[in-house]
Amino acid sequence: MEYRRLGRSGLKISCLVLGTMNFGNVTSREESFQIIDRALDAGINLFDCADVYAGGESERILGEALKRRGKRKDVFVTSKVFMRSGPGPNDGGNSKHHILQSCEHSLRRLDTDYIDIYFLHRTDFEVPQEETLGALDLLVKQGKVRYIATSTHPAWRVVEGLSIAERYGYPKFVCEQSPYNLLDRRIENEIVPMCQAYDLGIITWSPLAQGVLAARYSDPSNLPPGSR
Repeated sequence: MEYRRLGRSGLKISCLVLGTMNFGNVTSREESFQIIDRALDAGINLFDCADVYAGGESERILGEALKRRGKRKDVFVTSKVFMRSGPGPNDGGNSKHHILQSCEHSLRRLDTDYIDIYFLHRTDFEVPQEETLGALDLLVKQGKVRYIATSTHPAWRVVEGLSIAERYGYPKFVCEQSPYNLLDRRIENEIVPMCQAYDLGIITWSPLAQGVLAARYSDPSNLPPGSR
């Protein structure tokens, strides 16, 4: 396995990252455990998760699998915050309230004391980034989060966040996670140049365009159950 430094951080992560969005939903617990075992044996050291994947079940499965193998200290685990996690008016977004609450829930489900990389799953235009970054700063100081990052953010919002972090002494984003595949190359226009200019890492998602590039939907008249 080849490893590369993640942006401005000191982390060296595997070139392949295992996404866990389908664990506990499309993929059963036992199948998920087998996939994680294969990933560990192959040298993958970054496992990407989120609070809302399979209603939290993906985090539980990932935490249990790493505990079974005794590998938690040897790998990096991510989670995310922003998406709705409940019916209440504050059960979503990047407010201080939701970030702190969601992080605690993720830590319990992952059965861990810390999250290596905590992503803002989407940008929140209703909450000042000063509040969002202040909450993330608190989590870093408490040792519950080690690095922070963005997912599917406009380039200008990432740069704005870096500027605010510089001004207030908050931790800075270390990478951006964006969709990237042969059918969707939009990040080449702004995201990639921005990451190069500010020494940010790039982690991509949807490399097969949700199955389209794997010929999963080659026959439009015979789409499989659960297709998107």
